[in-house]
Amino acid sequence: MELDISQDSLKVYKALASSVRIQIIQALSTKRTSVQDLSKQLHLSSTIVLMHLNKLAEAGIIGFERHGHQKVSYLKVDNINVHFPSTIYPAFAEYDTAVPVGQFTNYTVTPSCGLAGKNDYIGKVDNPTYFMSPDRIKAGMIWWTEGFVEYQFPNYLEEKDTLEMLDLSMELGSEFPFSNNVWPSDITFYINNVEIGTWTSPGDFSDTRGKYTPAWVPDNVNQYGQLKVVRLTDHGSYLDGQPFTDVSINDIDWHNPTITVRFAIKDDAKHKGGCTIFGSGFGNYDQDIQMKLFHS
Repeated sequence: MELDISQDSLKVYKALASSVRIQIIQALSTKRTSVQDLSKQLHLSSTIVLMHLNKLAEAGIIGFERHGHQKVSYLKVDNINVHFPSTIYPAFAEYDTAVPVGQFTNYTVTPSCGLAGKNDYIGKVDNPTYFMSPDRIKAGMIWWTEGFVEYQFPNYLEEKDTLEMLDLSMELGSEFPFSNNVWPSDITFYINNVEIGTWTSPGDFSDTRGKYTPAWVPDNVNQYGQLKVVRLTDHGSYLDGQPFTDVSINDIDWHNPTITVRFAIKDDAKHKGGCTIFGSGFGNYDQDIQMKLFHS
């Protein structure tokens, strides 16, 4: 589950602000449990337990199902990520570019794979041929199991400019047929053919619907990813503000007319769990793949 600091996320924070509800989450993390069994375990009345369960359900943390005459609760969320609203940047000038997820210029992918647009799938699912369809530009979500997808960003830096820092921002997840909230995948980032580093996506999420995912997308397939920010500086790279690798801005050739970005599942990856890229109109972040070039 992805949260931000806004009124929309407040119900989740309120749901977690209770020692009883924390105990319920701990109990449900081991097995699905009926209201009656939770009542005995917590030494509380069924009425009180049900009240707490309803608050957790309203926040999308748990769900209910019927087993005969019993109402059974289960945990829907494996992890919760909180994104704070402000990011501190140095006082550099910047060029911003957003490239749609369907505007890739090179690829090699294997099924399961596909492209999804605002109203339907684009071409046939699990057929890599359709990744070359002219309609791919309309895609708001793409996914594949092995291989790579590559983009080209315009390089607006002028001869007088010096590149000081580069930020790459995108919403990513794993790829599993339908979905699997625990499905790790090693996704490797490249900029101008230089390997920047690898991030392990924890899963292919469908525990809750994506905030912007179109209504036509079934509930049991990819709904959203995690927003990742890769930053290159003159002293190394960072992922979401934390030290990532030793690759620096000086390791890439930024004097070419374009800057290439590749997302890959490497042949020797430990976790080959595929990749899903969410763009504008999909997932939890209504954005395309964004690049910022900070310059002096």
